[in-house]
Amino acid sequence: MSGTLDQGLWPWIALICFGFLPSEIWRFLGLFLARGLDERSPWLAWVRAVATALLAGVVGKLLLAPNGALAGLPLWGRLGPLAFGMIVYFAARRSVIAAVLAGEAAIIAAGYWAG
Repeated sequence: MSGTLDQGLWPWIALICFGFLPSEIWRFLGLFLARGLDERSPWLAWVRAVATALLAGVVGKLLLAPNGALAGLPLWGRLGPLAFGMIVYFAARRSVIAAVLAGEAAIIAAGYWAG
């Protein structure tokens, strides 16, 4: 068993134990607690608004004050893929997966062209 862990299995075990499982516990707990809730309730509207605001803040930070590899891209290389992803989102009848894939492809292309 020690030989298997030395050959690269331990990062996957650590990822599952410290990355995946702690977040999944909260997801399953939320799933079970939310079963009887009315989705039109004011509380859930507030939760949705807070979640949307947090996501907008993260996207804004990534666009305007990035760090890491994203900081090497010019502003057009960050705003262009965002706009492209939004266009694909609406063109593909509000398909989130299509928008994410299109935005990722666009940001990879922008990184390639920006050098």
